[in-house]
Amino acid sequence: MPSETELLPIREVTRLTGVNPVTLRAWERRYGLIVPQRTSKGHRLYSPEHVLRIRQILHWLDRGVAVGQVKPLLDSAAARDTPADDEWQTLRARLVDCIELLAERRLDQLFNQAMALYPATTLCEHLMLPLLAELELRWQRHPSAQMEQVFFHSWLRSKLGSRIYHNNRQLPEPPILLINGSNLLFDAQLWLCAWLISDSGAGVEVFDWPLPPRQLASAIERLGARALLISLNAAVDIGELQRGLTSVKVPKLLFGSVVSLYRQALEAAPNPLHLLDSPLSASRHVLTRSTL
Repeated sequence: MPSETELLPIREVTRLTGVNPVTLRAWERRYGLIVPQRTSKGHRLYSPEHVLRIRQILHWLDRGVAVGQVKPLLDSAAARDTPADDEWQTLRARLVDCIELLAERRLDQLFNQAMALYPATTLCEHLMLPLLAELELRWQRHPSAQMEQVFFHSWLRSKLGSRIYHNNRQLPEPPILLINGSNLLFDAQLWLCAWLISDSGAGVEVFDWPLPPRQLASAIERLGARALLISLNAAVDIGELQRGLTSVKVPKLLFGSVVSLYRQALEAAPNPLHLLDSPLSASRHVLTRSTL
């Protein structure tokens, strides 16, 4: 049994693994995946072995295994190479049904249940990004496309914005500024990236309308922002954007589906830029760079 000095409180386990306390408690209560020790006052304490087990859980979740199917894999070394049943498609189908019916309460309930069980990065990779791709195809031909878009985008902005707002109230350090860099009315990938960064304990400020590039430096100065992330998911005037970035002194990162179109021009820019293609890669880059 580990000594008391080796045991970790839940907040430290969250820092080490990226799994928030609500999810850790759900894994314990509903599935028995992690069973920590308790203090006399009932506070949870975790051993180094628990931290390793949490990382093993994340490994299986990243391979698409549903959280309810992880325990047998952890408990049986022989099952290490067993193919995983992917239940994400079923959950995405249920979310699409909610969007079609404009069933906000049910949509919210399903997403809340998923957030309680899975880390934000897992949800983004296996649920939200595939869901967005599926919806984009659906809305190319569906007669109710605009109605569904307005409903879903309004819900997603409200859901993630509220979570980011509450996280920010607990974070005194300078924020990271995320900006919609194109003329999209709603950039879902911008909000997903902001959610991932915020959920990992960094403050973010979201400008989800385009900002004239010449005003970027002024916004950063007034906010005291420590880095700038620009989401590019539609065509832009790349020359104007580059000129606007010349006066920005904080680290700059561009991410999104159209970054590859401008990669050659951006990589030749005199000021260094970090170029990434998705909310996941952008948030991971930010959170693993101590200079940001």
